[in-house]
Amino acid sequence: MNDPWWLMLAKVLGVFVFLILTVVLAIVIERKVVGRMQMRPGPNRVGPKGWLQSLADAIKLALKEDIVPFNVDKVIYALAPVISTVPAITAFAVIPLGPEVSIFGHRTALQLADLPIAVLFVLAMSSIGVYGIVLAGWSSGSAYPLLGGIRSTAQVISYEVAMGLAFASVFLYAGTMSTSGIVAAQDRVWFAFLLLPAFMVYLTAMVGETNRAPFDLPEAEGELVGGFHTEYSSLKFALFFLAEYINMTTVSAVAVTLFLGGWHAPFPFNMWPAANTGWWPLLWFTLKLWGFIFIYIWLRGTLPRLRYDQFMALGWKVLIPVALGWVMLAAVIRSLRNDGYQHWQVLLAGLSTLATVALLLALHRRFSALNTRRFESAPAVAAPPSSAGSFPTPPLPQRSSAVQRVKEDVNG
Repeated sequence: MNDPWWLMLAKVLGVFVFLILTVVLAIVIERKVVGRMQMRPGPNRVGPKGWLQSLADAIKLALKEDIVPFNVDKVIYALAPVISTVPAITAFAVIPLGPEVSIFGHRTALQLADLPIAVLFVLAMSSIGVYGIVLAGWSSGSAYPLLGGIRSTAQVISYEVAMGLAFASVFLYAGTMSTSGIVAAQDRVWFAFLLLPAFMVYLTAMVGETNRAPFDLPEAEGELVGGFHTEYSSLKFALFFLAEYINMTTVSAVAVTLFLGGWHAPFPFNMWPAANTGWWPLLWFTLKLWGFIFIYIWLRGTLPRLRYDQFMALGWKVLIPVALGWVMLAAVIRSLRNDGYQHWQVLLAGLSTLATVALLLALHRRFSALNTRRFESAPAVAAPPSSAGSFPTPPLPQRSSAVQRVKEDVNG
């Protein structure tokens, strides 16, 4: 890109400000939406109707004492939050926010860097960011943070494979790994409709990749105290918090770019000739991005945390086989397209819908049968004898056979 230095600097600042504002708003909106889901008001004291709560939290974290445990590796302990935050911000550099626009007489694309392997760059940055979590758990010198760091390693290995396979089908039909080229290939039909199984696999994998509920097992407050950042406080903890929300924004932007047409206007706005020109595409991109952020908030407010064996089984036994099978099927249809088959889009959309419905039915049948077996195998509790006019009381817990044998031995 042949932009002057001042324009490149303006783009860098623009991307950074866009990410920071998105994080600040996402924190407040998440607390308000989850509060409404739980029938409580949420933050409503700081600022007009509580909208300055994120600013108050940032000031509070900055003014807190920075406590460093005695037995930590101080260098790695201090670098771990930075290693998590910097790749999260850097990965957003290859996301196209819009087409070419005019800025002070210079024509430039609303994208910081257009790499020919931009999607692989995003995968690399997300992998490097996990090193911060692993090193934070290892350098803390405590057992619970170490377990959280090991869990994060297993999550990356499990879910990044499924994410890469979901990307492979997009590469097949876009013919490029450049994010701008993938957006240009979706000017008519979005890949979310043509590659629906890959889209669903990516949606699940991106939640697992960012350690968000219900996949927040590296933190897991109920079993690991606070997880990998248990021993962190003040601004170091704030950097981990910032990295989590920036990662959430980045993977949502990747989903918009790869599957929802990027900055292209949705229906019915795409019928307006000027919808995909000027600064309007930045609005469409932002609205799509916030749609995925709302999905993150919705999942956190509705789903409980998975057990670790359930989480790993979902990645290895469901997501990876489905993504691999879909890539093979999509490759066959791509070959038909290269051979001149005229109705490949109809065939691809039909098979995509059938594969998605079959996957959902199989998962529903599997979990329903599992719950039914557990219910049927549960011992029946006998109803207590009731007399007319008496107040019903719950049954007393039955003593185990071991307790009864001990009591007989003592009395005997």
